[in-house]
Amino acid sequence: MKLIRFGQPGLEKPGVILHDQRYDASAFGEDYNEAFFATDGLVRFARFLQAHEGQLPQLDAAERLGPPVARPSKLLCIGLNYADHARETGATPPPEPVLFLKATTAYVGPNDDLVIPKNSVKTDWEVELAVVIGKRASYVEEHEAAGYIAGYALHNDVSEREFQLERSGTWDKGKGCDTFAPVGPFLATPDEIGDVDNLRLWLTVNGQLMQDGTTANLIFKIPFLISYLSQFMTLLPGDIISTGTPAGVGLGMKPPVYLKPGDVVELGIDGLGTSRQTVKAYGQQ
Repeated sequence: MKLIRFGQPGLEKPGVILHDQRYDASAFGEDYNEAFFATDGLVRFARFLQAHEGQLPQLDAAERLGPPVARPSKLLCIGLNYADHARETGATPPPEPVLFLKATTAYVGPNDDLVIPKNSVKTDWEVELAVVIGKRASYVEEHEAAGYIAGYALHNDVSEREFQLERSGTWDKGKGCDTFAPVGPFLATPDEIGDVDNLRLWLTVNGQLMQDGTTANLIFKIPFLISYLSQFMTLLPGDIISTGTPAGVGLGMKPPVYLKPGDVVELGIDGLGTSRQTVKAYGQQ
């Protein structure tokens, strides 16, 4: 299944993509939130679709898409998880996963505007594969991790490099600004995706290809990440793990290149669609 949420920010309704067409599934009566995933929502929703085959209203293509999961309890991100990205930023590939969190207030729809924060001069892009947790996970064994995955989504882990690297403390300062976590267009259940370890992911700025990588180059694979993170905290249904970005970020260019108002960022991953963000200055939106 491919789950979507549509409507104005904060008022999104559940929907679904069937045969490349978007449908309103609000008659199901539940949002795609923690309670949904925790109570076998995907199974129940599949039954709902079967019972209502051919009856769901089609959505206008112009309808805004929100992020495909209602605000999760946590947005967990893995840093330096592609060796080529570590090299371009001058970092050594880490012996264990680097973890940081993005604020849930950064979480927006796939095509919403990307707003450069006040006083920012180094706002950067990062295409990433995101994993959505399907059930409560604590001290998960790596061989069991696949059973905890609800699905996958496209994520732009937008980063303010000065805030992240030059303002002391943790990376979180440069990762959690408003609009810095566009996710979607949809959540794809695992059966919709082929080999998750061999997906192309790419990103362009103003039509110029900046990132062109593959998940085959992940240093720490998804089952390991789920197991690893669950040793430090309980993962709740609907939580999102963003698995890292390949080479091609603005920070790694010589000289570095950063986003400016008017830029258009487009990105995609095999099987997970594409998203598009127009860059706005703070106060323009």
